[in-house]
Amino acid sequence: MSGDSVSVGAGKRNALLAIAVGGGIAGTLDLLQACILFGWDIPLAIAGGLLGPAAFQGGAGTYVLGVLLHFFIACSAAAVYYGASFRLRFLKEHPLVCGLFFGAAVEDVMRFIVLPLSALHAKGPYTLHDLILGLAVHMVVVGLPVSFSVRRFGK
Repeated sequence: MSGDSVSVGAGKRNALLAIAVGGGIAGTLDLLQACILFGWDIPLAIAGGLLGPAAFQGGAGTYVLGVLLHFFIACSAAAVYYGASFRLRFLKEHPLVCGLFFGAAVEDVMRFIVLPLSALHAKGPYTLHDLILGLAVHMVVVGLPVSFSVRRFGK
């Protein structure tokens, strides 16, 4: 086995670890805070983004689908940050500031692009309080775990 293939294998493991840890922590914290603030039926609303309003009548399978979709989205966000960190080196060098901005960007993309395009067609009107709360929460519970995991594990 050559040295190049060993480094490629280690690079893939680092990428998967950075994405899995960042996405896993962000997904867990975000889902937990959403369930605490809005109720434990949040995974049904997440599944509703794919299935439409019928998801709210769903059972355990729909609930699990919502949880899986949530973690897919969180890991996708971590993968985007990880991929961007190769071209934009400052993302790894300044994880606190970059993570906070990334979390805000994730919130904005979800609120203003993904939700309106979802099967629920969720689109405001939003109160200033809701906008600020969403930004603050996602800056901390999504942006920071992703940025710090990419810094720590994404070599």
